[in-house]
Amino acid sequence: MSSNDPAVLGSYWTLAGDADPNTDQLWSPWDFRERVETAADAGFSGIGILHPDLERVREQYSLAEMRDILTENGIEHVELEFIDDWFLESDDDRREESDRIRSMLLEAAEALDARHVKVGNIPRTSRPLDQVEEAFVDLCADAEAYDTRIGLEYMAADGNFETLQEAIDLVHSADADNGGIVLDTWHVAKGGANFDDLRDIPREDLLWVELNDGYVDPDMGRTEETTNHRLLPGEGEFDVVGFVEAVSDAGYDGPWGVEVLNAELRTLPMAELYDRGYETTASVLSDAGQ
Repeated sequence: MSSNDPAVLGSYWTLAGDADPNTDQLWSPWDFRERVETAADAGFSGIGILHPDLERVREQYSLAEMRDILTENGIEHVELEFIDDWFLESDDDRREESDRIRSMLLEAAEALDARHVKVGNIPRTSRPLDQVEEAFVDLCADAEAYDTRIGLEYMAADGNFETLQEAIDLVHSADADNGGIVLDTWHVAKGGANFDDLRDIPREDLLWVELNDGYVDPDMGRTEETTNHRLLPGEGEFDVVGFVEAVSDAGYDGPWGVEVLNAELRTLPMAELYDRGYETTASVLSDAGQ
């Protein structure tokens, strides 16, 4: 990797291999050290780790050993995910499990010098926005003690936000120095947002950007599409170059994530999958002037 190559983080689902988000096996079958070494060889300067995978990896490697592996291979950026149910009431059983994951990820974020921890609302649970905002402020305050950041991922059909703008407004109102919005090409496109409008997002509110591609109007259910048919950047129908140009105009200057959940890609050999993931992303970034 040369100094002119873009800084790209392979998200957990992009690099996990045969881990299926629709089953209970959410951890990668591939060894952590081998993943890190292969990702670095492919050109990635960052990787993502999902909480069930983190628990699995820690059965073999300590956090200190994981950090050494990352450092030895020049991996500079680490994303940890995912916290759901963080805005629920304290006496809700789902919140108890959320708090357990929260503590685990924040501890790991400090040990691994993680760039950020990603949170959101995959179950699409609805609560008043003032309650969500207060919980986001609290979460950012907790993360500050571990010297990490909190990224709120906007998701299409989110149970709390009808539009991307509502999520941006909440993050802006929360005014947490270590908190911001996470933009995923797929969710922004599926949520109906105009990519040109992304230029107006305040830079201080834009924490992380993930790239991928997809179909504009596929003949399949949303869950099937979301978890099995997202595409690598440049391999679908979205204007991913225009997306990159818009967030760059808003002031975002990387690193860039690539997050692709795709059943066919999960069957590829590790080196082939990683090389293809990096090369497609780098090509789109080059076309966008990055």
